Amino acid sequence: MVMASPAHADGHMGAEGGDELRAAVMEDLPGLVTLYQDLHANPELSFQEHETAAKLAERARALGFAVTEGVGRTGVVAVMENGVGPVVMLRADMDGLPVIEQTGLPYASKRTAVPANGVETGVMHACGHDTHMAAWVGAAQLLAERRDEWSGTLVMILQPAEETGEGALAMLEDGLYTRFPKPDYVLAFHDAAQAPAGFIGYSSGFALANVDSVDVRIPGIGGHGAYPHTTIDPVVIGSAIVMRLQTLVSREISPLDPAVVTVGSFRAGSKHNIISDEAHLQITVRSYTDEVRATLLEGIERISRAEALAAGMPEDKLPEVIVQDPYTPSTYNTPALTERVMAGLDARFEGRVREVPSVMGGEDFGQFHRADPENVESLIFWVGGAPMEQYEASERGEIELPSLHSPFWAPDAPVVIATATEALVAATLDLLPKSGG
Repeated sequence: MVMASPAHADGHMGAEGGDELRAAVMEDLPGLVTLYQDLHANPELSFQEHETAAKLAERARALGFAVTEGVGRTGVVAVMENGVGPVVMLRADMDGLPVIEQTGLPYASKRTAVPANGVETGVMHACGHDTHMAAWVGAAQLLAERRDEWSGTLVMILQPAEETGEGALAMLEDGLYTRFPKPDYVLAFHDAAQAPAGFIGYSSGFALANVDSVDVRIPGIGGHGAYPHTTIDPVVIGSAIVMRLQTLVSREISPLDPAVVTVGSFRAGSKHNIISDEAHLQITVRSYTDEVRATLLEGIERISRAEALAAGMPEDKLPEVIVQDPYTPSTYNTPALTERVMAGLDARFEGRVREVPSVMGGEDFGQFHRADPENVESLIFWVGGAPMEQYEASERGEIELPSLHSPFWAPDAPVVIATATEALVAATLDLLPKSGG
């Protein structure tokens, strides 16, 4: 998940102006940073977040939440009922990535694990989920301490497997909206590697994209490279497919509708003089609306079959197009909630809040609104994490900032955690006012 580079933002996090909430955040910050460093040093892969979930569940339980573990395999749900009022759900994701860390931090991860492909790898919080969890704990602490300031129900969830796009759906299918209070509002944040620490960015409406992974297996008739006339070359068919796919976005989708079709892998053959009998394309497909998504996926299958037919392949040996399921749906920030929350944060953070362009990255946070779009409003916002000196050097063209998922990504964690904690607490207090507040 990558956002466009924003205007300069002030990363100072002092409790200026006598703000009591900010002062409380700063008082808790050393302990939250210690927690962050522990989480960073001990990441776990998707659906393997057993230690992480247990550690944070115990913290929530100690704060007075009713805690249920094992929701959606490794997810955690912590509920605090505090009188009559709406239901607000705060979400943090827990999983790390199969990345070997190269930050050089004293608390760098040295963990290894075995992902679904069966090949042991290093594990790193290269997407900043450790900052998400630390801020989640910070918000839980402050909201538990301030029960006399809000009325309603607070549901705080720790979601597994965001990186594979499976965790949110797993929790919903395991009864998140039936076993526990269904939220009126769902909030989350994500750190941003291309934004300065302390910056808050948001998009109203579509914020992140539908993400589909598509495999196209192209049969051919193999043979000797010196006698191509005796074969039907799947490399040629695949090449024609790759070129024709470019017209899906340029000629079949409105220029006003964002869409991406990228062939990330093209594999075929094993030797210079052998025409293979199969080629394999791996494609990522990005869109916002379900209608554009359907057009792109149908087009990939149509083009793949048509190019094989044009090359002379019989109808019983046409390409197989496999769309991986589940896919990651687009994330929609409901405009009313976005306007309300961001107006409050804009006043609180004094010029550090900006509306930013939507991105074609993916986040399965969108599942929580899609599960009941008529009744559940949702908002995910960005919190900049690039250390200010590095960000300013990048603006001068002196360095390139590492992106999310990079083995070099090391956010300014104290600023991210403090900003996000304060933002989540302030937004929740606004959404759960005392009667007459």
